[in-house]
Amino acid sequence: MIALLRKQLRTNPLFAFNLVFRDRWVAQQAASLPAGTRVLDVGAGSCPYRPLFAHCDYRTQDFTGLKDDQLRHGGYGQIDYICDAAAIPAPDASFDAVLCTEVIEHLAEPEKVINEFARLLRPGGRLMLTAPLGSGIHQEPHHYFGGFTPWWHRRVLEAAGFESIHVEANAGSFRFFSQESLRFAAGTMPFRRLPLLPSLLWLPFWLLLLPVLAGLIPLAAALLDRYDREQRFTIGYHVTAVRRAAAPVLGTP
Repeated sequence: MIALLRKQLRTNPLFAFNLVFRDRWVAQQAASLPAGTRVLDVGAGSCPYRPLFAHCDYRTQDFTGLKDDQLRHGGYGQIDYICDAAAIPAPDASFDAVLCTEVIEHLAEPEKVINEFARLLRPGGRLMLTAPLGSGIHQEPHHYFGGFTPWWHRRVLEAAGFESIHVEANAGSFRFFSQESLRFAAGTMPFRRLPLLPSLLWLPFWLLLLPVLAGLIPLAAALLDRYDREQRFTIGYHVTAVRRAAAPVLGTP
């Protein structure tokens, strides 16, 4: 029963919008690729997106240095390239598309990895990238950056040779606030992290606040999020970019 409840919560956009919306976005990207597209999933981990790319020539990369409980599905999937993401042993222009979801914050030199994506993509190839704007420490000790802004994405991608850069927020600030409300409710659950006496004192207040923190605020946030125009506290961004073709050498046809 508890396992079923957890599964329902992980697939409900009211309580797990970050993951649900990101999975939808990846599914849309995958569906838009023609059959036979050569795709490299960088930092693939458990390979949760493999079924979405069944119509493609799908390859995976990861450094495989995390513990099973640090991965989405409790272990690594089939990894084709076990290596540093900044030095993937594949020839230039080997792929038509590169997917990289929630990975670059775990890389000590993310700009080098973006340059590697540019090397691996053919001219006109597509990069599909997601990264947080703000996140708590996770998958430690391999977590080096708190997040990336739209201006970082545009500057680094342009410098690496990408064009047609599109950056969209994964929901707005109100949704972000709802996530933190849920995190507060879970993190202050009596007898979970608090010692016995503080738990006993906090329990009645926690029970009174729980419907607000885990019910009213997420619901209100979902309804109000469409009115957030600035999106300064969004959870993260979904980014697409196209590998720019090399400029022709002057004097050549």
